[in-house]
Amino acid sequence: MRPYERLRAGELAARDPDPTLADKPLSGRTVLFALLGFFGVVIGVNAVMAALAIGTMPGLENETPYQAGIGYNAEIGAARAQAARGWKVASHVDRDADGRAAVMVDMRDGDGAPVPGLAVAVRLVRPTDKRADRTLWLGEREAGTYLGAAADVAPGVWDIELEAGRGSQRMFRSKNRVTLP
Repeated sequence: MRPYERLRAGELAARDPDPTLADKPLSGRTVLFALLGFFGVVIGVNAVMAALAIGTMPGLENETPYQAGIGYNAEIGAARAQAARGWKVASHVDRDADGRAAVMVDMRDGDGAPVPGLAVAVRLVRPTDKRADRTLWLGEREAGTYLGAAADVAPGVWDIELEAGRGSQRMFRSKNRVTLP
């Protein structure tokens, strides 16, 4: 005898309030409605989530992506041309106690000869506060050596963005992080 057959009819009625449910067979219609309900809920939730995602993020990082791509390709070309020149550039930033920063840049070509006649700009960028950024135009003191100064430069971390060129052609660009005392 199986374990469930030992139960008396009264005990079965006490455990299951509606004994007719156990006797009711599972029909194809019930299965169909259960599956349609399940997939309806899943598809409905996916549709709502997709609509919210599209509505909150149009997918564009830049309003003019084609022009940004062309600019990126130009930057790659400029970096390759810069590497082909083989220039050796050394920069140094000193800050005194009064907050005055002196910037010196020494530019040499691949053979070690000075590179004169460039327009050199240095941008001191404060990563934590854009209001503290400074732009300096360096003057050529001797062939290949460029000097400049800025006032009110706070101690701490700065990004030094250096650009040098002739006319409208940028010939050198670099970005370095320094900590000024």
